[in-house]
Amino acid sequence: MFTKKDKQQLKNKGISLQTIQEQIDNFSNGFPFLNIIKPAIIKNGVLLLKDEENEKYIKLFEDSINSKNIVKFVPASGAATRLFRKLFNYYNNYHGTQEEYLEIISDRSFESIYYFFEHLTNFVFYDKFKKILISKKFSSDGQIREKDYYKIIEYILTKKGLNYGYKPKGLILFHRYEEGNRTPVEEHLVEGANYCASNSKVNICFTISPEHKQLFSKYLKKITKAYEKAFNVKYNITLSEQKPSTDIIAVDLNNNPIRNDDKSLLFRPGGHGALIENLNQINADIIFIKNIDNVVLDSLKDDTYFYKKVLAGLLLSYQNKIFNYLEKLEKKSKVDSKLIDEIDTFIQKELCVIPNPDFDKFKKEEKIKYFITKLNRPIRVCGMVKNEGEPGGGPYWVENQDKTASLQIIEGSQFNKNDKKQLNIINKSTHFNPVDIVCGVKDYKGNKFDLTEFIDKITGFISQKTKDGVELKAQELPGLWNGAMSDWNTIFTQVPISTFNPVKIINDLLRKEHQRNEDLIT
Repeated sequence: MFTKKDKQQLKNKGISLQTIQEQIDNFSNGFPFLNIIKPAIIKNGVLLLKDEENEKYIKLFEDSINSKNIVKFVPASGAATRLFRKLFNYYNNYHGTQEEYLEIISDRSFESIYYFFEHLTNFVFYDKFKKILISKKFSSDGQIREKDYYKIIEYILTKKGLNYGYKPKGLILFHRYEEGNRTPVEEHLVEGANYCASNSKVNICFTISPEHKQLFSKYLKKITKAYEKAFNVKYNITLSEQKPSTDIIAVDLNNNPIRNDDKSLLFRPGGHGALIENLNQINADIIFIKNIDNVVLDSLKDDTYFYKKVLAGLLLSYQNKIFNYLEKLEKKSKVDSKLIDEIDTFIQKELCVIPNPDFDKFKKEEKIKYFITKLNRPIRVCGMVKNEGEPGGGPYWVENQDKTASLQIIEGSQFNKNDKKQLNIINKSTHFNPVDIVCGVKDYKGNKFDLTEFIDKITGFISQKTKDGVELKAQELPGLWNGAMSDWNTIFTQVPISTFNPVKIINDLLRKEHQRNEDLIT
């Protein structure tokens, strides 16, 4: 099936033939659905902390911050293509007919193209866009007045103008300030200085696509010193590229590998689950994970700072307990029935890990081994927000392969929508995942875990795509906060919706969270 040239291509990517065969087998066999037991809700998998508890955890974090190596991990490899999907569709299909114009103005909803054009001047990038049009002998006011939507989009999306359709989302202008406008990258620098600074040093890792590395490097070199001066910190910024070895072969509908025009094998990125390899390269005591587009204006950042510190303090509190138990379990001869009952209660009630049905039959040595296995693993504390109709995965109790049950973040693709029982469980869900995660990746002896050992490899998923008009199957690795962290210890706690303000479509930037009061649309 594979030629000498194919094998060299695989070698260059760092992918073995065995891995390719496993990927093809996954296409043929599919991935099993997860067995979801119940949703994680308040008092049954999701913590609801009181004010005094929040303050306690913040103090624990702030008292420890200068003794910890802290990193802010920001997945930022996505291009802005999805942000402008509707505009791209319009640009690629518009022919200037009256019927098309009438179709545009017939939909005036918030997400519509009409709404985008009607409020174009409210976008922060409008001033820059206006200058470009003037330099090209056009008038932005004139193009808007004449409803020349095609020209407007062309100078926003393509190289003729801002080229925003092909830039990374992290470098699109989001917010307006008196002292200067900011991109999401800049907002993360500001955030980092306010809750990640340890001994006045801020470590930030942006995951990027290889084609954007030079763009990011040049931009960061231009802006960083100003923020260092403003916050009296020193930034240590890493640009981490997704490894070629995490790419996945593409196949046709009969599961045969697809080739490019030059006869080379076609590969596709493995999805955000591939970033577990990037996360695994970070040797830190505390790692904050937050998506590139989940940022707000400075006037609304207080809740973000407050709850990030709460999550980190909660992580340290759980780590202290776990490390204490592991140190006691090392001295097997001193482990009595009282300690066994205490650890069993902690694992079930606080870590929310339910043992398999045979646990009560285990001998003392078997129980100690089980405890060590369940305790000595990476830990994550995940902020969850109340489900108010926003899309995204959610927190659930799930049966694992070893017949234990634990807390997991589940995406829609991971459960069987044709199973009425499973669908009923999903419909009872109360929270969703905003990707607000704080991680501990070291064991009780200070050694870093190999995070690739805690992935549930059967939790990937398959989708159908097209390339150059040809239908193909694409496969994604277990998601970063789903299957890639399946065997971590997981704590869910509720955080307010004010901490979740993603920009998934360009019109989201017109929401109040991204507009100054004086710029708000009435």
